Amino acid sequence: MHRLIGKRSLDDSWLDEEDARAAFRDMVRTRRLDERALALQRRGWMSGYPPYQGQEASQVGAAHAMREDDVLFPTYRSNALQVARGVPMSDVLAFRRGHPEFTSGHDVPVFPQAVPIATQIPLATGAGMAATYLEEEHAILVCFGDGATSEGDFHEGLNFAGVFDAPVVFFCENNAWAISMPQERQTASESIAVKAEAYGFEGVQVDGNDPLAVRETVTEALSDAREGSPVLVESLTYRQGAHTTADDPSAYRDDDPDLPEWRVRDPLERFEEFLRGEGIVDDAFVESVREETESELRDAVETVESLPDPDPDDVFEHAYETLPPELLRQREEMREFLATHDPYELER
Repeated sequence: MHRLIGKRSLDDSWLDEEDARAAFRDMVRTRRLDERALALQRRGWMSGYPPYQGQEASQVGAAHAMREDDVLFPTYRSNALQVARGVPMSDVLAFRRGHPEFTSGHDVPVFPQAVPIATQIPLATGAGMAATYLEEEHAILVCFGDGATSEGDFHEGLNFAGVFDAPVVFFCENNAWAISMPQERQTASESIAVKAEAYGFEGVQVDGNDPLAVRETVTEALSDAREGSPVLVESLTYRQGAHTTADDPSAYRDDDPDLPEWRVRDPLERFEEFLRGEGIVDDAFVESVREETESELRDAVETVESLPDPDPDDVFEHAYETLPPELLRQREEMREFLATHDPYELER
């Protein structure tokens, strides 16, 4: 069975007011990070960037559901989830400038984000199986988009998880578009959550624009996973911006999507309105969060700009112990090219 879960009031929730304020704080932080990163990319500070505006509630709710020892396998659009989990903003920005992903040396249990579609899913299942063999008690949360469900890695990862009872929560952020491909062209299934039935475990849908509902749903899913019952969570949200900074969404979608209002409404505005109505936040709190966020962002950008330029040779490291002839040739071609071209001219 699969079901849709939503929450509109704290009255019957185990979440207290401080939990709600913490979720709001992280939604503000990650929204501003996304806005700043987009502006930085537009002026050439980084080569490309995948915006996630509209998905903050989904990602923050999932991050707040994780236990300290739970392991995160992110995808390239999971920046809000990583930051809410404890990854410094500077790490997210440095990665987009060509640096190794974790320049700060943080100790958050998170794997490098996967840019190829769905490749992280079987890896996460393997990590969950390893945790079972080692009798460890943590669970795995692996993130991906709706487009990843059309890849073989998705089906292989879920199949192994079902057969071996891997402690994994498969967290699919269904943001309605896989680049330019709408969901109805992606699958003929009633939902993505229902696909879990084929692999012998539960699938649930949740209002991905409600951070409290996402946190409660993912918390329950992680608890089930630790007991040997994997879960597929489909978080119904909406990508407000482009797929990446190289994309033009006006070419394939209308401003008025054929989706319910709760799914396309701005999650940050909706959550702030709800919290104000409940008397949980006020002008002073909201302003303090925004001021703290701006200071954090300034520090993050300054930290990244203080790093030495990455060595282009680094892209050839770590894949092989000894580079094969073809990569040796490519590295030499790159060196010759860079020796005769101004990198700043190339950026322009």
